[in-house]
Amino acid sequence: MPNFKPYDHNQTSMVVINYQDQLQPGTFEHALHHLIENKLDLSVFYPKYKNDEGGRAAYDPAILLKIILFAYSKGITSSREIQWCCETNIIFKALSCDSVPHWTSIASFVSGRPEEIEALFEQILLICDEQGLLGKALFAIDGCKMSSNAAKEWSGTFSELDKKRAKLKQKIHHYLHEQQQLDKTESRETERIKRADQAIATLNKAHEKIDRFLKTHSPRMGQGKKTKEVKSNITDNQSAKMTTSKGTIQGYNGLASVDKKHQVIVDAQAFGAGQEHHTLQPIIEKIQDRFQRLGISDNLYQEGVIVTADTGFANEANMKYLHENGIDGYIPDNQFRSRDVKFADQKTTHGKRHQAGKKKMPALFPASAFDFDPVTLTCCCPAGEVISLRNVRKIDNGTPKAFFEGRLSQCKRCTLKQRCMKNPEAANHRKGNGRQVSFILDARRDANYTDWMKHRVDSDRGKLIYSHRMSVVEPVFANIGTNKGLNRFSLRGKQKVEGQWQLYCLVHNIEKLANYGNLAA
Repeated sequence: MPNFKPYDHNQTSMVVINYQDQLQPGTFEHALHHLIENKLDLSVFYPKYKNDEGGRAAYDPAILLKIILFAYSKGITSSREIQWCCETNIIFKALSCDSVPHWTSIASFVSGRPEEIEALFEQILLICDEQGLLGKALFAIDGCKMSSNAAKEWSGTFSELDKKRAKLKQKIHHYLHEQQQLDKTESRETERIKRADQAIATLNKAHEKIDRFLKTHSPRMGQGKKTKEVKSNITDNQSAKMTTSKGTIQGYNGLASVDKKHQVIVDAQAFGAGQEHHTLQPIIEKIQDRFQRLGISDNLYQEGVIVTADTGFANEANMKYLHENGIDGYIPDNQFRSRDVKFADQKTTHGKRHQAGKKKMPALFPASAFDFDPVTLTCCCPAGEVISLRNVRKIDNGTPKAFFEGRLSQCKRCTLKQRCMKNPEAANHRKGNGRQVSFILDARRDANYTDWMKHRVDSDRGKLIYSHRMSVVEPVFANIGTNKGLNRFSLRGKQKVEGQWQLYCLVHNIEKLANYGNLAA
């Protein structure tokens, strides 16, 4: 057998290491270290420190920023894990100069300095402009919905929460009664008494939590034209329930505005609402204000920059805002593909998205099968039953529409419910609503701002411009959420979550500087 030199992994040794040598040029950690040490002004973090005349020395913001941003670049958001990495990982040791900040110091730095983080975001953006990474030709705006540190089980309208509180009270009375019965028995089953005590304590805690919230808060109302109540959340009332491709989450919508040239993020905000209509105007105005304040551009939108966003931002108010302010925007409505001849045979050729494995639903009676009288505003279903008029309102493009809905008691006993309702079995259990149908009252109306945008998007130039939107903004979310693993928020409250979202975006922008910038200049 060959004679090899022995080795043993189970041993310790003292090794001389130069921390600077561990930060190899061309890596993210080297770019991060160079930026913080040579390019950024961190004095914005100093005012919150009050230990200049006495008290224990604090960790330098430069050290904390290095280890937090490097941890985020590896998908690590837990402050305890960041502390552990500072104890065991050589790159973390090099960035922190072998210091080990306690996890509480790391956590309070992330959650307690959202304004300072935004100032840091602007400094990085200014460096990106100096390095020539901003094209200022096209911005793509989109949102990325992420879960937050709040459970959706604690969400509901005030009436729903009140019912939940009443149910908890009933359960408490049940266990108290059970406990009284057990006390009367001679055997005294101690295990059952102990379980009842634990259940009562848990239920009392939940009941007090809901009761305190209902007494100290008011109902949360919807954004924009929606004035009806939306679901509140007891844990984080600034977050919202949102529907995503992976199901319903309780969280925030992290919106990013991305420059086309190198996909640098020029604005990052977080909103606790699933709808995006109301966010377009504040985003556009904040970008304009930031570029003027930093001296990047005096009048960004008059200098020819193009703004694109997906159909989630399309409504009449936003189209009017773009038109009146002379902003070169391209935001399509949700029917723009159906008007494009290129997509005429798409479903026939390629099929619908996500249709594999799904059960094909039977075709239901269309609205044309209902007998609608626009003069008297009455409607009869295919079975001859009169269904109720719910309301008449204008939809987003200004067209008036009449909305009808059948009573659940009507639909339950109807012989045609299998061909009329999407979920006929729910009617048997008195769940959901009866069949709903709507009709346009008057298609003849004056042209509005939505028509103006349709003309722009349907033009050859509009199609060419809008085709760039997805390739500009979607890779940014893929990099942050998939490559970096930053796919949820660990904080509560809009301001804190927005600060963390900007830290996520800082990781992306610093990576762009590392790959395309000249940091030695």
